[in-house]
Amino acid sequence: MRIAVCGGPYGNPYALQAFVDDARTRGAERLYCLGDLGGFGAEVDALWPILTDHGVECIAGNYDRALARGDTDCGCGYRDPKDNEYAQLVYDHTLATTGRDFAAWMGTLPTEHRETLDGTDVHMVHGSTLALNDFWWESLPEDQHRQRTEASGADVVLCTHSGMPWQRRIGDALVVNVGVVGKPANDGRREVWYAILDLGAGQARAELVPLAYDWRAQARSMREAGLPGIFAETIETGWWTTCLEILPPAERSRGRFHLYRSTLPNGFQPTDDGWGPTSSAPQDRADERPVIPLFGSPYFPTRLWLYTNFHCNLACDYCAVASSPRAVPRSLPTDTFHALVDEAVAAGFTELYLTGGEPFLHPDILELLDHAAAQVPTVVMTNAMLLRGRRAEGLTHLAGRKLTLQTSLDGATAATHDLHRGAGSWQRTMEGIRHLIDLGLPPRVALTETPENTAEIPAVAELLNGLGLPADRFAVRPLLRRGFSDHGEEISEDTSIPELTVTADGLHWHPAGADLDTSPDLHLAAAGTPLERGKQLVTERFFAARLTDGSLPRPVHCAV
Repeated sequence: MRIAVCGGPYGNPYALQAFVDDARTRGAERLYCLGDLGGFGAEVDALWPILTDHGVECIAGNYDRALARGDTDCGCGYRDPKDNEYAQLVYDHTLATTGRDFAAWMGTLPTEHRETLDGTDVHMVHGSTLALNDFWWESLPEDQHRQRTEASGADVVLCTHSGMPWQRRIGDALVVNVGVVGKPANDGRREVWYAILDLGAGQARAELVPLAYDWRAQARSMREAGLPGIFAETIETGWWTTCLEILPPAERSRGRFHLYRSTLPNGFQPTDDGWGPTSSAPQDRADERPVIPLFGSPYFPTRLWLYTNFHCNLACDYCAVASSPRAVPRSLPTDTFHALVDEAVAAGFTELYLTGGEPFLHPDILELLDHAAAQVPTVVMTNAMLLRGRRAEGLTHLAGRKLTLQTSLDGATAATHDLHRGAGSWQRTMEGIRHLIDLGLPPRVALTETPENTAEIPAVAELLNGLGLPADRFAVRPLLRRGFSDHGEEISEDTSIPELTVTADGLHWHPAGADLDTSPDLHLAAAGTPLERGKQLVTERFFAARLTDGSLPRPVHCAV
């Protein structure tokens, strides 16, 4: 036996009629709807004749119960005030425009249906087997999946409500979230989803079906009814623009938008910490959408870090990534680097930061810089000690590129600087800074603050100013407890904003945690993982950390 099951028509008669037509074409003998007839679109009354004329068997969702009773809200189960604000807008419209005869009919519907179909025990619910408005997400922990299936005991459990289709075997049961036909599944497709099930001899097989329909007519009807344009935009683009906070991290990371503008404090700007503005892509504010992507906000800058290599001519005792002359080089091959730069530009990154180790130990560093700086503003981090001969000549040829050099100076005197960076390093660094200025490439300079150099910070600024480097080319960064360092600030995905970083070992959360051996907790994915996937993984981890206590992380800058 073949059946077709849809969820949430949401006042979208165009999609509901397409469901009926498509399911019949595919040979479905019986059609079912798992509730929520209203809730997003403008034409709820138009659903009734489609349901009755085509014998669609219905159960009630929370929306249907609320409309039948004339409740003051939809009972959708949202917890966030902004989610509820948008849900209330639609519910008020739906309650005012739905005929009372249709609403009364909704009140006669059962809230679940259980039947043996061709020897298969099938249990149909709206939210889950636990509650009418329970969100049965695919990403729930295994024990929560089992709790819901065991509460039923059926061979097949069918649900909806969350708006995102999925299927999987949980124990002996086949569970299918059939999705909804009222709006897209936050997947960038205008199609909506329903399920076809083949049942027989106690066996069941399900197929999730993308359904094309007249989305233009649906969007037009919503706009003509006076619903906010952001609701119609979801129909037109396939991306959710409302009700985001209910989404778990995994599901939220797959969408285009992730945060309400009102969620982040200070207009999405982190507290001024002396480092200047955080790199981010300009947000599309043409229509003042209430939602934004995480990527491109100050909480996920469009700055990509590339570790060209890990070996270094110095062995700083607080190096966050454990670089030294004896470190395994783990150099990025030149062709891999070129491909990463091209991919970064396509993925929307607006700045590249090249670091190490000492990047100028990479044999092809000049070629790498040429390729990167030709496409996007590029900063290369160097201790400035190796910029002589061929390297210096090559840098002068790159003077017209979008290239900045940054070095480190940890004291106004050799005694202070050399304490952590090695004997003679202050003198060689100062020579390197002067040489870059002479070449017409004045560097930016950062100081890693330690107990020994805090008092010298004003003197370092004065020293650099005397060389012609203005104050905006000098910054102080914190000592971090990573790599070689046993002291300093803690940095983790719970406490710092992400800055996606690429090494020969793969993708990492932050450049200060890019050494796989000493910072395995900040490793995101293996080498070869696409940057778009990296952005998704970062977004998922960001919300997993944020939703633990509702807090937002802070920036931990490694560069000026």
